[in-house]
Amino acid sequence: MTSGKPENDRSLRELIDGADERGLAAAGLACLDRCLPLLAADRGEVLRPVWAAVARADGGAWGEAVAKARVELDAEGGGDAAEAVRGMLASAPGEWSPEALRAWVGTCSGTALALHGRYDAAGADADLVERCRAGDADGAGPLLAGELRRQRAVLESAAHGPTGLRRARELSVEGGRVLRAVVSRRARTTA
Repeated sequence: MTSGKPENDRSLRELIDGADERGLAAAGLACLDRCLPLLAADRGEVLRPVWAAVARADGGAWGEAVAKARVELDAEGGGDAAEAVRGMLASAPGEWSPEALRAWVGTCSGTALALHGRYDAAGADADLVERCRAGDADGAGPLLAGELRRQRAVLESAAHGPTGLRRARELSVEGGRVLRAVVSRRARTTA
């Protein structure tokens, strides 16, 4: 489903539409990984087996690792942002199919962008999030714009196999640190 446009000219939606199973799984997992500090700041290693399943493109291991992560991250509290992150994990498909993964990535992408937009100084409404996904980031604050760049970079990197997945994981770790710092700073200023 690739278009004739160069990768850097394609919208996030077009990149998702053109990704294979491994790219889709990496993209959804990366969104979840970057938002994980909103749910459990010290639980990032829980997703390591899921990343390993993506690297091997192993559908059986994927389903098992996702189920295990759900159990390990099933905790109460944390507010509506934490609930949104739980929803991202809860909706992860157990099956390794392009249709199921593409639907999940679409949801994760929108949720991650909305969560990042919420913590941007200017805020972001649903219309801005959808415009960003369609390729128009005009008006996006720095946190939302950064998440959009990371999502695009993960989809572009994942197309390059295990090396690209390493880059995708690095982008997720970096994005998680950025979000954790913003949330921490906001908590200190409102306390």
